[in-house]
Amino acid sequence: MKYTHEVENMVCVKKGTNDGPAPIPQEGKWTKAAEIKDINGFTHGVGWCAPQQGACKLTLNVKEGVIQEALIETLGCTGMTHSAAMASEAITGKTILEAMNTDLVCDAINTAMRELFLQIVYGRSQSAFSEDGLPIGAGLEDLGKGLRSVTGTMYSTLEKGPRYMEMAEGYVTKIGLDKNEEIIGYSFVNLGRMMDFIKKGDSADEALKKASGTYGRFADAVKTIDPREE
Repeated sequence: MKYTHEVENMVCVKKGTNDGPAPIPQEGKWTKAAEIKDINGFTHGVGWCAPQQGACKLTLNVKEGVIQEALIETLGCTGMTHSAAMASEAITGKTILEAMNTDLVCDAINTAMRELFLQIVYGRSQSAFSEDGLPIGAGLEDLGKGLRSVTGTMYSTLEKGPRYMEMAEGYVTKIGLDKNEEIIGYSFVNLGRMMDFIKKGDSADEALKKASGTYGRFADAVKTIDPREE
């Protein structure tokens, strides 16, 4: 290690008490993280690209500094889905420091990795107070039945009002209106469950019926409309 001439000529003064890094909560323990291998946690981060055309939610499960599980969910940009496919192959098996310095193809995914890195190394993970953390596979549980991302898609104009297109329950097929033409409920199809039924042998018609439902006071609607056609 090289020192400047000024530093070499300085008098040596001993440091006082050094207790090391402040402890952070990790998987039910308080730990002093001094190295990458000391980092553990399961949590999420959200990122966006420079033109803010799309966003990414990144979920990582880190054990002893190494990313064991990754869930990459994208929104608003078609190209980002392909970037996510490449990132899913690149990110697991790396330490969180390596992942931070890996080109994850898309700005939104890279930004999500940055935000998530900060949460984990500061002990602000979802599993901070969960003893032994969460098992590998916990990311899939976030997706629920049918293993589809929860997406909300609404569209509205001043002239024609709002249209619900995708809700937590699924793809909206009809919007129910009351006598004042205000939305009071909707019918939907859970596409993830529908595909599960089809894979198990149900016909498309049977699967559609079993995966369909309503929300709110849809049964009391005076009028129903297709949010994509009407």
